[in-house]
This record gives sequence, structure tokens and C-alpha cells, in this order.
Amino acid sequence: MAITLTPVALQRVQRFVAETPGALGLRFGVTRTGCSGWGHVADLARERRDGDTVFEQDGISIFVDADSLALVDGTEIDFGKQGLSETFLFRNPNATAECGCGESFTTETDLA
Repeated sequence: MAITLTPVALQRVQRFVAETPGALGLRFGVTRTGCSGWGHVADLARERRDGDTVFEQDGISIFVDADSLALVDGTEIDFGKQGLSETFLFRNPNATAECGCGESFTTETDLA
């Protein structure tokens, strides 16, 4: 069980955490959204919540809530250009399909 950051994503998160007073690390999970059902959510973590699983990578804590964990376990987070903007990119082995715009995904459980 793990969430990992590529070297580029790690550098970006380290910079965000260093520049944000009170930031503890990265909060990563999912929310219901889009045409496929689930959307990845990444933000700075400012607190540890009950039920969080915390992954550590090179001094960065990645907080994942209990409801999201099964849907994002094994995800590699990258950072790069997508179109004209820079954004986090998610390689989630649990995603079995994505909507046409790539904003949301489904899992095998959703298709059952």
C-alpha cells in the first residue's frame, strides 16, 4: 500500500509546503465528480484527521482519508504540462476507465 510522488512532483510539493505556513504535507484523495464518477483531489494538508493513512516520502507526508484509500492505493503522482497549464497528473492503477476529458475515472467496483 503506497502513494508515491515522482521527483518532479516531490520538488513541487516540497516548495508548496515550505511556502505555506502551517502546511503539514499533501492531502490526496477522491471526490464524486464528472461523468465517470470519481475525481482526484490534491491540496495541502493543514491537519491530520481521524482515519487518515499517512505515507512518507523524502520528508513529505501524504495524507489519505479512509474513504479514498482503496480508490487511490498505488497511485503515482506526477507534475507536468497538460495543454497550456501545469498540473498534477495521476497514474492510478485502480482506474479502469476515464471520461473523455480525463477529469474523472471509474473503478472495477463501479462497473459491477
